[in-house]
Parts: sequence; structure tokens; C-alpha cells
Amino acid sequence: MSLPELKGRAMRKSRLFLLILLGVTPNSVAQETLHIGSRRELFADRALVDRLDGQVALRLHHPVPREIVMEHDEPWEGNNTVYHCVFKDGDRYRMFYVGLHSTLTEKRQLNIGPSSFCYAESDDGIHWEKPNLGLCEYQGSKANNIIMDPATAAQHNLRLGAPAVFRDDNPEATLDARYKTFMASRSPLGMVPMKSPDGIHWSPMSNKPVITDGAFDSMNLGFWDSERGEYRAFWRYFTGGTTNAEEWKPAGVRAIRTAASKDLLHWESQADLSYQNSLEMELYENGIHPYHRAPHLLIGMPVRYIDRAGAPSTTSPDGNDQAGADRVRNWPASLQALPDFEQRQARSAISERYGSALTEGLFMSSRDGVHFHRWDEGFLRPGPERPGTWNYGQQFVAWHSVETASTVEGAPNELSLYATEGVWLEKKGKTLRRYTLRLDGFVSVHASLQGGELFTRPVEFVGGMLSLNFSTSAAGSVKVELQDAQGQPLPGFQLKDCDELFGDTLDRKVSWQGNTDVSSVAGKTVRLRFSLHDADLYSFQFRD
Repeated sequence: MSLPELKGRAMRKSRLFLLILLGVTPNSVAQETLHIGSRRELFADRALVDRLDGQVALRLHHPVPREIVMEHDEPWEGNNTVYHCVFKDGDRYRMFYVGLHSTLTEKRQLNIGPSSFCYAESDDGIHWEKPNLGLCEYQGSKANNIIMDPATAAQHNLRLGAPAVFRDDNPEATLDARYKTFMASRSPLGMVPMKSPDGIHWSPMSNKPVITDGAFDSMNLGFWDSERGEYRAFWRYFTGGTTNAEEWKPAGVRAIRTAASKDLLHWESQADLSYQNSLEMELYENGIHPYHRAPHLLIGMPVRYIDRAGAPSTTSPDGNDQAGADRVRNWPASLQALPDFEQRQARSAISERYGSALTEGLFMSSRDGVHFHRWDEGFLRPGPERPGTWNYGQQFVAWHSVETASTVEGAPNELSLYATEGVWLEKKGKTLRRYTLRLDGFVSVHASLQGGELFTRPVEFVGGMLSLNFSTSAAGSVKVELQDAQGQPLPGFQLKDCDELFGDTLDRKVSWQGNTDVSSVAGKTVRLRFSLHDADLYSFQFRD
């Protein structure tokens, strides 16, 4: 196929997915074939769904809390450690984060002390070490895991900000630039690309910011998108007001902006993210990255910010004790009943939202990097009430989900996510808790025991067999039928011929009267009909 034909197909596919996400499904769109090849397909959106019948629906799943994997208890890490990013690099798991220390002055003003850009590593994603790098001096010693301090950043007119490190797998990336990140420039405000041969020693790729249209007061990230052959960047902006180095008067809501580049220096196709519905909400970190088992799918775990103070207080927020006490008395009873009330009250004396706002993780996905299916229900909720939870700063999800071995002997690998706990203004630092999720387990097609069916849109695949990632009860089941483009069962692949599947597995072949070979219909337009009873279907894949 020629390059113009490939570009035409890509444009048609992108237009189709956009219409599907927006809920536009005229017959001409519904009948257009989706070319899925041999890639793994998840049900993180409705792009492949034609209809659902019976007791079946798409269900968002929630990560399971596990152990605390890191205590930020070093003095240079401070009490407000933020902006973690985690990825697997060969046999190692690598973590980068920013240490901050927040204190309350006698005049009840917030003072944020010097920050530190730090590094940790692990063999399994569970047990982490902070290596002694010997690079930056802290209180007279270089025995620490600091990669960069504010003084080093200032030499390049930079602020440490929130570096989001990634391994650059662009085939054209040179060895001295195998790792990349963005750092924040001081003036003008913007994003400056940085390079490193090892993830530890960094230098700027530009003497000025390459992206300047935004607010950038968040983790601003970029990565190499191997599916699309370009770099993608995602960063914070406000939907109104002014945010630049000279004037900081944001308005509207916190939102996300994106752009594309071939070299990380010149950016184009800038766009604001859109969603399948118009519900407006405040989004902090975006956490967008290609899902490693299905890299055509970009997933994001943005942090939702919501202020639960209720109606504004009539008391002037002048910072005095009585004003602070009056504001707190106006809080809803449930807000006052949450953990760490005294700490929450102290933070509210600086700004009410510091005590009344809450944060949690959401989940969203995209097939083009601009139009997202955002699940508006909480994905990583604050969880059971306990010290260090249900506050502004909890559940900031580390950038990237990573595959790790299960702690259950004999069980398959799983996804690990990492999120913050703890309250700032205390002497001790925050902690990082690990959460786990089934591979591909963000969303499933879920059916009750009464059963239901999912019918896909027309697809064209490559491969000789069909594999499913699914889970059933002991009484549950999954069956599959292959149909032609008009929805008529294909001989030999009818539902009645499908051998019943049950169990809990990441990879099970589908067979029809013992036959698993589907190569006879590969390259043709087909529909899939899934029949489920007390079951969850997470993903499917045609492959050799």
C-alpha cells in the first residue's frame, strides 16, 4: 500500500473513532470496517462495540491496594514529595520524583523550601532502593539520591518543576539522548526538553522553551509514540484567565493540552483534549502513556480535584484564627469527619481549599491522543478512611503502569500502579503505596448469570487464532461467534459450535468443535458476537 493510501486509511480510522466516541453512529459509520490486524483490543472505550444485549455492560474496575513500597523519610525529600514517574528499563524498574518541604510561617503563609529531583530503582517493582549518587550536596554531604537540585537547574534558567522521565525508543535517538524529560523554564514560562545518556546526568536540548502556550504547573510530560512515529506532549492549561511569567491569574478549570513533534523541538497539531461527554471537571496530572500490551491505545490516569467545602464562607479569608475557625464550621459534616482534622484545619488557614479539597485518580483512553473516553467514576478512590488519606494530595498516580510478577505463587503477572499517601505540613514525608490490577483489567464486558451479549462493529484481522483474556465464576461461561459484515453467522464459527470457555486466564484460545483455526476468514470483514454468563471479558486478540 502506498504512503498516500496509508495516510488516507489512518485519517478515515481517526475520523471513525472520533465519531464513535462522540456517539455519532449513522449507518455509514457503523458499517465502516475497523482494521485491527493482530493487535490486542481492550474495551476501555466503545470504539469496537456495536451493541449490548441483555444483562451485560462495560464495567470500570478498581486497583487493589497493596503494600507501602516507599517511605519518603530522608530530610532532602521533605514532607510533600510529589510527581513520581515509574517505568521498566530492561531488567530494572526506575523511579524519579520531586521532594518538597512545606511549612507554615508565623503569619500563616505557606513556605515551600528547596526541592530535589531524586531517583530510586528496583529489581521487582516492589522493593525499592535509593542509591547513593554522590552528585548534589545537601547539608554538607553528597551521600544522597539527588539527581539535580535548584542551584543546578538555575544555571540553565530552569526550575525543577515536575520532570517526567521516559526512555526514548525512537530508532533515531542517539546514545547520549536515550532518556528524555521536560523541565520548566523560569522566563518565558514553558517546557524545555532535556536529554541524558543514563537518566542521571542531564543537559538541555534547547536554550529556550519549545512549548509556551499553557500553565505548566503540573507534571508536563512527553514520550515517543511508536505507533504513530512521533513524539507526543501533554501539559496543564486553564480554560480561562492569564498564566505566564509576568501575570498569574488563572480562571476556568484545570485542563489538558497536547501537541505532536518529530524531533521534540518543533511542535505542531496543538489541541485541547475532548471527551465523550461535556461534563466539566478539574484535572491535575494527566498520566497519559501508551499501554504496553496494546500501544495503539493511549491510557491516562488524571488526578481529579474537587473542593468539598460547600457554600463559600461569609467570613473574610484574612488568615486570622477566628476566620479560619468560622470557615471550618461551615464545612459539611462529612468533610469535618474525615481523617487528620487538625492538620486539615491548619492547611485551611493558608487557603481554604488546602483543607477542603480532595483528589483521586480517574481513567481514560484514546486512539488518537486528542479525543478521549473518560470514565467519570472514580478509578483510584481515596479508599477506607485512615490517617494520611482523603486529602488534597492523595492518590496522585505515578506516571506509567508497569507489569510486575504477582505476589501470589503461580499466578500470572499483573499491573502495578503507585500513588501517594500522607499529609503535608507534618515533619515526616509522604509514602507511596502500590496498587495492582489484572493485565488489561481497566474495563471489562461484564455479564450477570442471566447472561448477555456484545456485538462488535465490523473488523478486519490478521492471524490464525483468537485468544481471550477473561474471568468467569465456576458456573459462568463465555462463547464467541464469528459473523459476516451483515451479521450472519459464518459456517463453522457459529455460537452453537463454540466450545464453552470458563476459568480465569489472560490467554485462552477459542475453539469451535475443537477447531481453533480462523485463518480462513482472516483479511475479511467480520463481526464478533460474545455471549457471556457471570463473566468478565477484558480483551481479545487475533494472532498466529
